[in-house]
Amino acid sequence: MLTPQKPLHTPAIMRSRLMLEAASELAGANEWRERQVMIMMRAQGDTEWKTRLFASDAPDSIDAVINGEADIAICNPGGVLGMAVRGRGPYKKPLPLRSLMVIPQFDQLGFAVSAKTGLKTLGDLKRTRYPLRISLRGQPNHSVHLVCNHVLSAYGMSLDDIVSWGGKVVYTEGMPYRPDRLGAVERGELDAVWDEALPLFAPQAIAMGVRFLAVDEPQLQALEADGLRRAAITDEEYPGLGEDVWSIDFSGWPVFCLESAPDEMIYNFCAAADNRKAQIPWLGSGPMPLERLCKDGKDGALYIPLHPGAERYWKERGYLP
Repeated sequence: MLTPQKPLHTPAIMRSRLMLEAASELAGANEWRERQVMIMMRAQGDTEWKTRLFASDAPDSIDAVINGEADIAICNPGGVLGMAVRGRGPYKKPLPLRSLMVIPQFDQLGFAVSAKTGLKTLGDLKRTRYPLRISLRGQPNHSVHLVCNHVLSAYGMSLDDIVSWGGKVVYTEGMPYRPDRLGAVERGELDAVWDEALPLFAPQAIAMGVRFLAVDEPQLQALEADGLRRAAITDEEYPGLGEDVWSIDFSGWPVFCLESAPDEMIYNFCAAADNRKAQIPWLGSGPMPLERLCKDGKDGALYIPLHPGAERYWKERGYLP
């Protein structure tokens, strides 16, 4: 376990913690827009930064780790890492990545469409060449674009194809439940909202009579081979849905690094997270449960193997056999 340096209030510690505590407060403030962080750490007197920590929700965190711009990073969802280590989708070769932990966050990818379209599966969309008017997340580097595009490619179709059939794609900032996204479907201005964050918008969508397109079984199998995981959208989770709809898992915020990352750095990062678990926010109640972070769960799968330094720490703590 990490132990605090004595004395606790050396000038270097005081200066660094002032910045880190202020950054933590800013990241949680409604008035502050810049909420992704890159933290760089080095010894006093060094000219090069030794450890770089990147908190992101986008696939560019994978690029940052591979390119040496970050040592430890976060992405969402874990399926992006699954694709990266297999060299699938936009990743032209397998990437040497390993996991430290995964923060639980239950979610699925939802292909929400107006019932008026008559569509029930993505296969129906291709077969009928329906001119679908779709709302997508405005953040250009968000993982939802990568995953949606890969799902469509499993059918041999693309967003450009949908546009060529007379449809359109509207990119709008903000969450799917906004008036200019799901509200636009209710008003008949759009036909569909494709996004993650189902727990935040599926109940409202179902109450409006919106349905979710299923991913067909052959495509599910192909996507699983590429590193993604299937996930059922169920009536138990979202009352009023009706029959289960099979889609793609979008759960978890995995923390990851290069396979070659030094064991000591990874071990100490896990120890630091363990020491600070009471202060780390998560979507559950009470302190973040470290015993859930190092193994697969419905609300967060590891997708890739643990780094040896992380595996050693979790085993020493008794969280893994």
